[in-house]
Amino acid sequence: MLENGLVMVALILLINIVYVSFFTIRMILTLKGRRYLAASLSMVEVVIYVLGLGLVLNNLNQIQNLIAYAVGYGIGVIVGMKIEEKLALGYITVNVITTEYEKDLPRLLREKGYGVTNWEANGLEGDRMALQILTPRKFELKLYEAIKSLDAKAFIITYEPKSIHGGFWVKSVKRGKLFS
Repeated sequence: MLENGLVMVALILLINIVYVSFFTIRMILTLKGRRYLAASLSMVEVVIYVLGLGLVLNNLNQIQNLIAYAVGYGIGVIVGMKIEEKLALGYITVNVITTEYEKDLPRLLREKGYGVTNWEANGLEGDRMALQILTPRKFELKLYEAIKSLDAKAFIITYEPKSIHGGFWVKSVKRGKLFS
């Protein structure tokens, strides 16, 4: 009896971890505009959800099943976020403000394959150089390392663009020519 109960708890926990991980990935795919992949994933997700919920609802007199469901949900959120970090879907735009004119950061970053637009800017303490850099998210950490190695005091802001259109860099990405 106890062994059967532990198997049930483990099964519910596992099912909910998988379900919520799928749920998290589906939501991210939806936000990134990958509708067909998100729809396909949602079909698998709903089957897993119904199985897990059915196990809990059929055994509501067993509090450990409800606890396993809740714990699995929480763990599933973390696992889903970790999977999304590894997938690193989409692009980021990084705005950098620096005082390091003599290091020619735009050229050095372009040589590494990043799309850089730069201009002169004015800050509270004088002249600055502003850079806007577009990169696939999977290269985000490498970009931060490159910027910090060139200017440890650079001011960096990152955001995800909703859409990207035009420019030589986008064409290069679509052809798979960057970072090769």
